[in-house]
Amino acid sequence: MKTKFLLCVPVLFVTLQAQNNLTTTSMQRYFNPVRRSLETSADVMPAEKYGFRLTDGQMSFAEWLIHSAQRNYTDCAVLKGESVPDAAKQLDALKDKAAVSKALKDSFAYCAAALEGVDDQKVLSSAPMSNAFLHIVVHNNEIYGNIVGYLRASGIVPPSTAARSNQKKN
Repeated sequence: MKTKFLLCVPVLFVTLQAQNNLTTTSMQRYFNPVRRSLETSADVMPAEKYGFRLTDGQMSFAEWLIHSAQRNYTDCAVLKGESVPDAAKQLDALKDKAAVSKALKDSFAYCAAALEGVDDQKVLSSAPMSNAFLHIVVHNNEIYGNIVGYLRASGIVPPSTAARSNQKKN
């Protein structure tokens, strides 16, 4: 009996791991890297460039980061099954680098906590859950794609490019 139990434990572990491929892979491959890239972008962009727009009619650099924070709070509240936090209601008033950067990082911390509380079954349980989960990954990558132009136009190598360059050197 003891031998059968010991043989079943690895099978059970592998089965449980396989059930969370979507959430685990998405967090490791997409959420964590785009989080690092956006947070680092907020840090490396000079404060005087937070109002910078590539062209008239586009959002400023700060507005892109605020937009990311807004969506993070909205989507991750769905994942947590709660109302959007009050912090999200204050975002539109933010203008300076320190406040915008902190708000972005706080929104990602909120999402990281939300993601720790979900698994594949929960994410796939309803359309709103699936949409919220996918949106925090896809939308943040779209935002990062936009702000890369702002960084390059400001003479800054985007964090994801800098990270790849550093990996090749090591």
